[in-house]
Amino acid sequence: MKQSIKTELTEHINDFNKEDRNHFTMFNQDYYLIGYYNCKQWLKKHDLDIFEAISICNQYEEENFGEIQTQFDNAETLVNNLVYWYGQDICIELELPFDKE
Repeated sequence: MKQSIKTELTEHINDFNKEDRNHFTMFNQDYYLIGYYNCKQWLKKHDLDIFEAISICNQYEEENFGEIQTQFDNAETLVNNLVYWYGQDICIELELPFDKE
């Protein structure tokens, strides 16, 4: 994970109240970014090629589900999926819960 993404997502986590800091609330309950243009700009901001991002998401799905389940046919789906997986990694690192307790 690029340091710029890790920094941004960690700041996103820190914006939540302590009682709301869980993977579901922060990265699964709602989209992280909305809009195809905004998502394309996010990838550019973090110097991430679309095909590289697709490959990363496919690898996470393969490792976690045993197969690739998501069709990445737009930047919004791609970025929000990538943020979901990276958010999971950061939550594990910070020892935050995955769901509301």
